[in-house]
Amino acid sequence: MRLDPFYLIVDSSAWIERLVPLGVKLVQLRIKEMAEPELRTEIRRARTICARYDCQLIVNDYWQLAIEEDCDFVHLGQEDLAAADLAAIKRGGLRLGISTHDHAELATALAVEPDYVALGPIYPTLLKKMKWAPQGLPRVAEWKKRVAPLPLVAIGGLTPEQLAGVFEHGADSAAVVTDILRNSDPEGRTREWVKATRQWR
Repeated sequence: MRLDPFYLIVDSSAWIERLVPLGVKLVQLRIKEMAEPELRTEIRRARTICARYDCQLIVNDYWQLAIEEDCDFVHLGQEDLAAADLAAIKRGGLRLGISTHDHAELATALAVEPDYVALGPIYPTLLKKMKWAPQGLPRVAEWKKRVAPLPLVAIGGLTPEQLAGVFEHGADSAAVVTDILRNSDPEGRTREWVKATRQWR
């Protein structure tokens, strides 16, 4: 399986509506706190927009809703992975991505045969307080050796200027949140990411 090298992560279908038409081909909908009816509506709307623009939608955490709403990809953190019904996810035909931050988490992830593995944070990140120090590029190279032939997603503090480093060290896809969503011109910054990742497609 191949992932697009530009992996956008957003927290609403409104962002998907704004940014996916600009050339985004891989997006994760990551919503942390929301009542189920509204969450279902968000997933449904995101799925419709992504289908229109031939963009792969990945639902974060909510694997039951992803199955019910006929999505085809879910991403789980380690805590969510421990609580998830992996047999139901497989029966539902969902592909699976998993976050990792250290060797123990990587072993846990590989044991369930995911479709990709994410490593972070590569650089210091503003998104959330992390108990892990920045991983750095040598860790990207190490992780790629361990997960191959699975795709490796690099996340955490990335900017277009740093992409050559993560891709040259083995990452297949670069995930971004704050560099776009907290930018004064999210659309312009998205176009920069699309252009910067084009050579790695």
